[in-house]
Amino acid sequence: MTLTGPQREEACRLLREAERRVAPIDPLSDLLPGLEVADAYAVQQGNIARRLSAGATVVGHKVGLTAAAMQQLLGVDEPDFGHLLDDMVHRDGGTVPAARYCQPRIEPEICFRLARPLRGPDVTVEDVLEATEAVAPALEIVDSRIRDWKITLADTVADNASAAGLVCGPWTPLADAPDLATITAELLVDGEIVATGSGKEVLGHPAAAVAWLANTLAAFGTALEPGHVVLPGTMTTAPFVSAGQRIEARFSALGPVSVTFV
Repeated sequence: MTLTGPQREEACRLLREAERRVAPIDPLSDLLPGLEVADAYAVQQGNIARRLSAGATVVGHKVGLTAAAMQQLLGVDEPDFGHLLDDMVHRDGGTVPAARYCQPRIEPEICFRLARPLRGPDVTVEDVLEATEAVAPALEIVDSRIRDWKITLADTVADNASAAGLVCGPWTPLADAPDLATITAELLVDGEIVATGSGKEVLGHPAAAVAWLANTLAAFGTALEPGHVVLPGTMTTAPFVSAGQRIEARFSALGPVSVTFV
């Protein structure tokens, strides 16, 4: 890490204020030159710790930057991760106030629910599938507290990997689901298809992203716990969304999931 303790605290404060005031800030990588990914994860952990002390609970994790196009855009060759908290979860078919977000986007993903813990290193795709109880169609709301989404890898990592919300549809036991890499999804905005994709867009197989997460968390002394959910990464592009729009994702074999921004 290259930042001092006070500098990391300042980064935490800036992101907290941006979220509280719904007012994005300039990139942390510009405001704090020398910000490295290790610093960024320390910033993320610091703000998550504050939210937990205020009463929130961790319900799982999200993996970002699993699509080749997004990795190329940021010039990286591996994903990143963030935390999912109980106050980020929204009801399938419900409404979400758009004004609580700075500049939200939406992503269709296959959500995993674990029956057994996964602790790295050396977790494999097979280990993930054996530990998974069920999967569900899901929408991840991603939001950047960095102005105009002008982010580097360190910026998005510090910003909890841009995690902002989760809408989860009905659960299907993994034993009743097809190969997750073959599942397709259509993303619709106000009834019109805006993007399509499949599970293979997520590191070749969504379970590969979960394995990466379990192995990466080991370096932080953290494991994936039974009952936790994991969002492995988007299957399509991530369009911006705004008040008045109804978003739906239709997954082959898993069914639909939707939310309306108001």
